[in-house]
Amino acid sequence: MKFGTVRLEGAPALVLRMTDGTIRPVADLTQAAGMDGMDTMMQLVCRAGDDASLLPALAAAAENLGGETGLREDDDAIDWLPPIGNPSKILGVAFNNRELMKKAHHDPGVPNFFLKPPSCLTGHGKPVIVDPGWGAVIPEPEICAVIGQRAKHIDEADALDHVFGFMIHNDVTSHGLKFGKDSIAVTYDRDMARPEFYGWRNLHGEDDTDAYYVYHTRSKGTDTFGPCGPWITVRQAVGNPNDLHVTGTIDGEPFTRDHTGNYRFSVETCIAEASRYFTLEPGDMISFGTTGKGVGRFPRGHKSLLLGETLGTVAIEIGPLGRLANPIRHQKGGA
Repeated sequence: MKFGTVRLEGAPALVLRMTDGTIRPVADLTQAAGMDGMDTMMQLVCRAGDDASLLPALAAAAENLGGETGLREDDDAIDWLPPIGNPSKILGVAFNNRELMKKAHHDPGVPNFFLKPPSCLTGHGKPVIVDPGWGAVIPEPEICAVIGQRAKHIDEADALDHVFGFMIHNDVTSHGLKFGKDSIAVTYDRDMARPEFYGWRNLHGEDDTDAYYVYHTRSKGTDTFGPCGPWITVRQAVGNPNDLHVTGTIDGEPFTRDHTGNYRFSVETCIAEASRYFTLEPGDMISFGTTGKGVGRFPRGHKSLLLGETLGTVAIEIGPLGRLANPIRHQKGGA
């Protein structure tokens, strides 16, 4: 089953993708099934976490209702919104790809997390707006979990039980904004330079007490830097999330082909580790890391595709999750 959010008659509407590619408002299904209505994806996620019979009931209602809906997922006129518009948090996992880790000074031994604000999210077909003056801005094709049950201090073996479903996420990132505006280097006084400050990098002599502060804020959280969707595919229909092929294209030309089996840390490991520090709430998003392998004239994959110097449509395809596509727009000052 695949769920999305579109704008119908001027208002957000939760929809279900039928097996024939048509789209059915979930409100139609709940009415046919004699259930209370669900207006948003957040309501669906929360209710599904508490009621195991909900998704089978919706599937049965969809099958019984039948009929032409008038909407198809390939209709360019559909106004797609982010499937989840108001998660309490969006967690990303940095450098979670064996190809990228080849450049690391030291393997951290645990997933590295960063946060993105919900305001960066945008839907399928909506533009990613980039100021060319922001320097290197790149796409990052990723799979993303939507949490379905509250989670804290969970084991890896139980991690997927807390997932409602998976979707595609383009974790757009500006290295120009990151290093130009959100980074600073300082030299610590010797009495303040604690050993744990330096285990992650190579030191340049005994007197090296420099520390580098890099904040993924503008670089990850700028408006339109979080395209996602168009669908959330329920976990049971995805199978093993660590065994999915990921392809990124620009105007149909591949710039990366990779596999989630190349993650440094598995989906389960990332979820369990995150739950040790953050209470994961229904609707929260965890994005597990970008591709690392390049294709053709893009030898470094996503890092070879600079969105401030390129126009076209970036598309990401991931097996059972579908296809997310967003045109690139250049605009001074950004969105």
